[in-house]
Amino acid sequence: MAFGIRLQPETEVETEDSGEPETDDSDDWKETREDLSELNLKNKKLKTGKRQHSCSECGKRFNQKGHLTTHMLVHTGEKAFSCSVCSKSFTQRGNLTQHMLVHTGEKAFSCSVCSKSFTLRQSLTTHMLVHTGEKAFSCSVCSKSFTQRQHLTTHMLVHTGQKAFSCSVCSKSFTQRQHLTTHMLVHTGEKPFSCSVCSKSFTRRQHLTTHMLVHTGEKPFSCSVCSKSVTLRQSLTRHMLVHTGQKPFSCSVCSKSFTLRGNLTTHMLVHTGEKPFSCSVCSKSFTKESDPHILTRHMLVHTGQKAFSCSVCSKSFTLRQSLTQHIGNLTQHMLVHTGEKPFRLIKSAEATGHLTAAAFDPKLNDNTCRCHLAFCIYSTYC
Repeated sequence: MAFGIRLQPETEVETEDSGEPETDDSDDWKETREDLSELNLKNKKLKTGKRQHSCSECGKRFNQKGHLTTHMLVHTGEKAFSCSVCSKSFTQRGNLTQHMLVHTGEKAFSCSVCSKSFTLRQSLTTHMLVHTGEKAFSCSVCSKSFTQRQHLTTHMLVHTGQKAFSCSVCSKSFTQRQHLTTHMLVHTGEKPFSCSVCSKSFTRRQHLTTHMLVHTGEKPFSCSVCSKSVTLRQSLTRHMLVHTGQKPFSCSVCSKSFTLRGNLTTHMLVHTGEKPFSCSVCSKSFTKESDPHILTRHMLVHTGQKAFSCSVCSKSFTLRQSLTQHIGNLTQHMLVHTGEKPFRLIKSAEATGHLTAAAFDPKLNDNTCRCHLAFCIYSTYC
């Protein structure tokens, strides 16, 4: 058996002359072999996975006492290693060392396929699964697979329904601590992620990333059936229901079905009669949760604000829909000045109440143009 120890010849060993007779050291060699055998036995126990050190709080077991000591910091909450740059602290020195890479910006681990770099080797290993497409962790309940075990663990909460993290302000609960942290921003009003182009801010970095597509105009997700492109994968998934005609969300009261869960939620208010969106000025309430701007539009009735102005005349409107209708009527009227007649003239415009081309034709209506435009030669009787 080889122990990796090199024994030098006696003639090459230089020792101090002790004046004592030279003795046989075979007993020492035997003792050394026994010590090494004991060390190998300990290593063998480690390799077999036997964990002798148990946590008194949660029952988790560890191979080494040092690992148990480090684990206990999870329960005590002690974080002895603090960052000298920011106020963040950690339970382990190794985690602090990794954190410092955030400040230095060092990314030593680069992907051999693309140009992306990472601060941790583990992050690079996880990233490589994007190129290989491997998803080694599968859900035992459904067919969904994941690249990381942690993602599978989080996914299992969907099936168990467990929500261990509760908000101290309201009664809302979450499956992940991160979701609770993000939710708390609703109560504090903090929006730490700001757009560098406009002044809009967001509570989550992901929302900011999605918002930036508005400025870049990028739409990376394209429909395989038609040529439509969208900015979000979720939007593409919803769009595909248009082609498949699938309506997976059905009303339990009536037979109506919907493509989106939000539409079903809004529809249920018809049966319950609930109107959760109330005006703070008057007693009017609204049910349309899927259209959060309906209450905003209603408030314009009280404020009198008319934010939508016509670029041709000085008329303003409270609703964009009203401006669109006005532009349509104006465009139709301008055909009188250009002489273009793409539509069949209808003399009964006044009876129908619609401003059609016939309503402004001077030959049919005796120059009764009411456009109030300064350059209109048919506005004699305006």
